[in-house]
Amino acid sequence: MLVHFLSLSPQLAEITQLHPGTFSPLFPLRFPDPEVSDPLFCRYSTVPPDVEVLKIAMVGEAIKNTYNGKMTTRGRGQLRSRFVKKNGQCNIVFSNMDNKLRRYMSDMFTTCVDIRWRYLLLLFCVSFLVSWLIFGLIFYCISLAHGDFDPDRYKVSAVSGEQQKAWTPCLLHVDSFLGAFLFSIETQTTIGYGLRCVTEECPIAVTMVLVQFIVGCIIDSFMIGAIMAKMTRPKKRNQTLLFSENAVVALRDGKLCLMFRVGNLRRSHIVEAHVRAQLIRPHVTAEGELIPLEQTDLNVGYNEGLDRLFLVSPLIIVHEIDQDSPLWAVSRAELEADDFEIVVILEGMVEATAMTMQARSSYLAHEILWGHRFEPVVFEYHNCYQVDYTHFHKTYKVPATPACSAKELSETLYLKPSHSPSTFCYENEVALYSGDEDEDERERCTPLQRLEQRPSLTYNQSRNFHNT
Repeated sequence: MLVHFLSLSPQLAEITQLHPGTFSPLFPLRFPDPEVSDPLFCRYSTVPPDVEVLKIAMVGEAIKNTYNGKMTTRGRGQLRSRFVKKNGQCNIVFSNMDNKLRRYMSDMFTTCVDIRWRYLLLLFCVSFLVSWLIFGLIFYCISLAHGDFDPDRYKVSAVSGEQQKAWTPCLLHVDSFLGAFLFSIETQTTIGYGLRCVTEECPIAVTMVLVQFIVGCIIDSFMIGAIMAKMTRPKKRNQTLLFSENAVVALRDGKLCLMFRVGNLRRSHIVEAHVRAQLIRPHVTAEGELIPLEQTDLNVGYNEGLDRLFLVSPLIIVHEIDQDSPLWAVSRAELEADDFEIVVILEGMVEATAMTMQARSSYLAHEILWGHRFEPVVFEYHNCYQVDYTHFHKTYKVPATPACSAKELSETLYLKPSHSPSTFCYENEVALYSGDEDEDERERCTPLQRLEQRPSLTYNQSRNFHNT
């Protein structure tokens, strides 16, 4: 960006000469004077408003005239990276986020749904293991404080020779930390082996059993909900939605149109499917502000309702290049040298789960084929229609497509008659040409010869004609 700005030095020098002493090439504002104590005086420019507006407009016009529409971010001469990848992933990396961990932890459920499966399963195992260890340690401390591990608490009967307890412990058959850990697992998972249990001797132990049961229910509900939400996400549904590898520009009904194809590989439908497209390119405003990724909507039939799709078979989405289109003044040569990206988005609800899904793809300028059309993929086969996806990405050339922009084509068609052959599609030209030759031959034929060329004419009709 600095190299590009230095290339504008001749234009900036001319602007500086127009208003000497009142213009700084980099910033129109005056730098703060350390001797001035008023911060408001240092914040604003001392240039008159009318002069400053003139300078800003002239700087913007100079940058706009010299900016070639290409932005280098990785190296010199290398165009910008793709904003949306072909698989739909956004090529964006976030950095320098304040309180990122706190913000993500405040929305823990969404974080668990968004993370990878390996991390979610690891969190699932760690959460249960940590809860068992914590409550096992608590039960161990309760038993230790109560003196359940003191051997002097037990007495041996001289008559029967069996060990008898002189008092009741908090937890039966818990003699170590391992026993307390096993008791914690049995309590939270409700296994119930029947040996270890809590007694009425320690109310705190009974309270901790209740607390652990509630905590276990919360962990179960949270983890099962996160796993089910992650499993039922329609994110993988876009794997069975196809976008054509290339977009094409060709004539349709006498107008240049940008077209791309979408298809559904599943028999289940996408309910309320609708499509939209956006053109992303760098833009320089009149004031000289550079917008690296300006998004402009491409009309794919919003007003006519053509953006709402019945996606049973592959469909071709059409953007008519009219006066409101950002491609209105783009010709074939300019398209090959231009640097922009068209992002296409298909949205709808999955029929099985009624969850909203979104599939994305993009086309760079060199991925748009000028003068091409898509090959047909739908064929009538017996009593049904067959879709052959081997031709889904294939195109064929249409040599009759004009290389000029839609604006120039509109001006040319305005001067030409409405029956100009340039408005017809290439695949119809051969048929039209043959039809014209046949019509000329019929005009040169006699009435009798024209009747003989009609196969539907009966013998009696021909005889009546001879009699006349």
